[in-house]
Amino acid sequence: MRHRSSTPASSSPASCASSAPAPAARPGWPLAAGIIAGVAADALIGDPHRGHPVALFGRAAQALEDRLYADDALRGAGYTIACVALAAAPALAADRLGRGRPWLALAATAAATWAVTGARSLAGEAERIGRALADSDLEAARAALPSLCGRDPQQLDDKEITRAVIESVAENSGDAIVSPLVWGSAAGIGGLTIYRAVNTLDAMVGHRSPRLARFGSASARLDDVANWGPARLTALLTAACAPLVGGRPARTWRTARTYGPQHPSPNAGWCEAAFAGALGLCLGGSNSYGGVAEQRPELGDGRVPEPADIARAVRLCRAVTVAATLVSAAAALAGAALAGAALAGAGSPRRERPTR
Repeated sequence: MRHRSSTPASSSPASCASSAPAPAARPGWPLAAGIIAGVAADALIGDPHRGHPVALFGRAAQALEDRLYADDALRGAGYTIACVALAAAPALAADRLGRGRPWLALAATAAATWAVTGARSLAGEAERIGRALADSDLEAARAALPSLCGRDPQQLDDKEITRAVIESVAENSGDAIVSPLVWGSAAGIGGLTIYRAVNTLDAMVGHRSPRLARFGSASARLDDVANWGPARLTALLTAACAPLVGGRPARTWRTARTYGPQHPSPNAGWCEAAFAGALGLCLGGSNSYGGVAEQRPELGDGRVPEPADIARAVRLCRAVTVAATLVSAAAALAGAALAGAALAGAGSPRRERPTR
């Protein structure tokens, strides 16, 4: 007489495999808290006068450029890849060390965020020039302008210096604040440091000049791609914060959408036009770089900037910084939650059909 097997169905190999636990998702709070802590550290202590990580990277990139330079786009692409890898290696190592150590991950994220954001230095330089203009010290304002932008300051009057400062504050609100936070929330420490490397390379070799037109093209295009989304988010956040400087959100967003695409840069125009709309100004005009004049389109339909508007632009920049920090921290938490849900779904046991 045959006996039916008494072995439970749940003990079969297929059933055991289907009930294996799902891999644990990484918690999102160390990344979110690290972003907030890093922005707070920048606001409280700012950048060191010597030994700043970005400056050290810049010196290493300059040394590499001296060795690899050629008037060739392919050589420039190799240079860009090598520099990005140089920045990525320690970031990825720190990220790996932080796995399973949430407080270490928080500290590393905070340090990286502090290193790659520059809200305090941006506001401080703009305010310094604003004070010089308020004291009618045009020479001091001209001497300080190169700390914010690369325009030739010698022939600029107080209104042109004011315009240069406000445009620089607007553009750097995207490049130096919103963009690194967005990439940090999306890709952690690696996103923070790789973005800053890309943006630094663009500042070093991405500008159009006879020497760098080919060699720096890869760095310039990579920076355009990296800033495309964050620049438009900067315009949205500027619109949301516009009432703090007497502006209207709808007008600010409309100005950004109307005038932003007219700028030669695919990203800077959105930030500058949004600030123009929020502050009720008209930006743009003739700029001189290295003795070469460039005509930029008008951005906005407001009045000509005055020195007192620098303080309003700084206030708007600080508001955008707070908003971008909160949005990025929330995005980090949401991303971790979605990743955890996806892992849980992938690891959930499947129901097996009973065998006859």
